[in-house]
Amino acid sequence: MEQREIILRAIGVLTETQEMVRRLTDGEQLDTDVTQLGRLVSEVFPTVEIPAGATAEQAAEITISALMPASVSLVEAFAFLFTQLALVHDEGRRDVSSTELLQEIALRMSAPDSPESPDTPDAD
Repeated sequence: MEQREIILRAIGVLTETQEMVRRLTDGEQLDTDVTQLGRLVSEVFPTVEIPAGATAEQAAEITISALMPASVSLVEAFAFLFTQLALVHDEGRRDVSSTELLQEIALRMSAPDSPESPDTPDAD
């Protein structure tokens, strides 16, 4: 999964989380069987196969090697979005909500020829 797609999916996770908080605040019940975060994690992280004769140390090395790139990609995506939201907050802007900013970022990231559609999140 490309970094751009991970960022777009992270936007979905943050948007879903905002909606869940709103619903909890309103006293509504939540259906949390399958969240966007759960789907994202299951799609980003690969299945790790450990050979039958592997030692515990070998199993750990295989697992770390397989999961580290996905972990870094997820952290980069959420860190990128946090930074974008924090910049708007720190500027004291009240003309745009966090939801509107996330939608704006998603639109920019979705444009195929946009310079803001990075393979890595630090291209903003």
